Amino acid sequence: MKNVTIYTSSSCSYCHAAKDYFNENNIPYTEKNVSEDPEARKTLIQKKIMGVPAIFIEDEVVVGFDKERINELLEI
Repeated sequence: MKNVTIYTSSSCSYCHAAKDYFNENNIPYTEKNVSEDPEARKTLIQKKIMGVPAIFIEDEVVVGFDKERINELLEI
């Protein structure tokens, strides 16, 4: 399985939808909540990413909950 990290915020409905999707499809992921983790927020700013969810699948990033692109990267 590929390494998946999702940057979220507490109030983001698309973040919740993405996490639900991963859970429903048994895709393990690491969550970093920018609302609670200043280092996670700093990491996204350094990468010039201003929105969440920011989903890192190995070396690729998907900003937003784009199921088609996520499935493509995960090869499912």
